[in-house]
Amino acid sequence: MSTLAHTMMTAARTADSGLAGSGELDRYPYTEASAGERAATRAWGGTDSELGRASRRGSASRGRGLHGQLVQQLGQMIVSGDLGADRPLVPEEIGQRFEVSRTVVRESLRVLEAKGLVSARPNVGTRVRPVSDWNLLDPDIIEWRAFGPQRDDQRRELAELRWTIEPLAARLAAGHGRDDLQQRLGDMVEIMGHAMGQGDAITFSRADAEFHALLIQAAGNRMLEHLSGIVSAALHVSGGPVTGCDRPGETSLAHHARIADALASGDAGAAETAMRQLLVVHPDVERVVPAPREH
Repeated sequence: MSTLAHTMMTAARTADSGLAGSGELDRYPYTEASAGERAATRAWGGTDSELGRASRRGSASRGRGLHGQLVQQLGQMIVSGDLGADRPLVPEEIGQRFEVSRTVVRESLRVLEAKGLVSARPNVGTRVRPVSDWNLLDPDIIEWRAFGPQRDDQRRELAELRWTIEPLAARLAAGHGRDDLQQRLGDMVEIMGHAMGQGDAITFSRADAEFHALLIQAAGNRMLEHLSGIVSAALHVSGGPVTGCDRPGETSLAHHARIADALASGDAGAAETAMRQLLVVHPDVERVVPAPREH
């Protein structure tokens, strides 16, 4: 086993299962940082009694104390429909309900406003905005929708976007010849293989997520890379205990290896085909794969 694979697998067993988002991969130097640094978990601010009904699930609340948790809770309530469109949000009432300060409420509402979930206007106050105004590509909103009443629609829409984004990224990446990224893609395949052999689902999913983020980065298209957060979010909410393309299995691993090999040889067509085959393995994507044309 390579040093990189061993290091990442050791860290993954003790760290949380958070995935690297767009632009975060360079901050995961598995071969340089100490295991203790990599394994450090994100701390929650405040005590359990202060959290009220705030949920502990979701990227908005990680490591941001009461402010992040209030964003998480209000965001979930809006997306789930508990707080309907044009519903007024009174800061004083929110503060009393969740036992947080006006400053926390104000900062949380600003975050939700930036996501398009609420609007604040003079003499009108803060109100929930309709779905058409939401930033549906925001990773937090993607996650909230995926665990709410809209879960089926959200996962289908994500699958459809992946079917569009990732095969194109694979084709483009084959023509750029980035040796450093291709090496890292190969490393991720190796890590996934060893993790699968040891039944280490967390490490498998982390390497899987990094593989897909690296692939989009290797495409060399800045606009496409900007959409990598969609893929990361799709992997994170794909369902089940394993947050990856599929539960660890030989078929999924083989498709990842074929993609890496095609990129190394500069075969754009083979890379695109292998990616489509990989996506079909995922049950959410299988339902949206275009049917063969009738002749």
